[in-house]
Amino acid sequence: MKKIVGYGQLDTKFGDVETNLRSLEKMVQSTRADLLVFPELGLTGYDFNNAEEVREYAEPFETGPTSEALRRLSAESGTTIVLGYPESTSSGCYNSCMLATPHGELHNYRKAHLYSRENLLFLPGDAPPPVVETPSGRIGLMICFDWFFPEMARILALRGAQIIAHPSNLILPYGQRAMFARCIENQVFAITANRIGTESRAGRTLTFTGESQVLDPKGTRLVSAPVDGEHLGVTEIDPELADNKAINEFNDLFENRRLDLYEDVLDPHLNRSSTNTMKFEL
Repeated sequence: MKKIVGYGQLDTKFGDVETNLRSLEKMVQSTRADLLVFPELGLTGYDFNNAEEVREYAEPFETGPTSEALRRLSAESGTTIVLGYPESTSSGCYNSCMLATPHGELHNYRKAHLYSRENLLFLPGDAPPPVVETPSGRIGLMICFDWFFPEMARILALRGAQIIAHPSNLILPYGQRAMFARCIENQVFAITANRIGTESRAGRTLTFTGESQVLDPKGTRLVSAPVDGEHLGVTEIDPELADNKAINEFNDLFENRRLDLYEDVLDPHLNRSSTNTMKFEL
């Protein structure tokens, strides 16, 4: 069954949670969609000065104001919504995203791969990325820099994800293009919801690269946003197309894997044992 899915590309204003939430609400209310994905840390902004400032904006999953707002908005609009937020727990804060369904369900994911100064601000995620059965299809969750690690998209596909929801605050110039590979190597749809604008905080200036997009299992860009400017993009897809992993009559994406040759992928010492290891800076 076909579904209308898309992204909301926001110009998030740091610390102005109410204004950012109103922008998100207007996007959801302005269209009829089954699934909409919004950026990483979409209501708070991204570049916190320190861990203490994170705690000022962080909130608990399920009982915090963002959870309540998304649960209400999803129920009123009939739209499954994905949004990134800073999550507070008794152990510390996580860079997380939540998924709200029109039936009142909330699901959570904590970012596994922290980028740059995020390592000073957040705890790394403590569980594999989830796949959630929703009225819009089976949705796998990952956040921004997780794209750099192909294992994340692969495990979501192996767990049955038809659509990867990818809330982001991309600043590297090639993250959007890299999702082409994540889609074709897993035969899944992917929705990258990025933000725009600039933050000059923590002694540096970050410019976010926009270009939110929806890609199909062949890596075709179905709809995309400009580099600058808020943008709501939706398109119609058939999530069940992602269930077909056949490449041709002789090859199947999952059945042709050579698990007998991949042991080294799980060897934590392999990357340190080679004298030919290349080093580069992001």
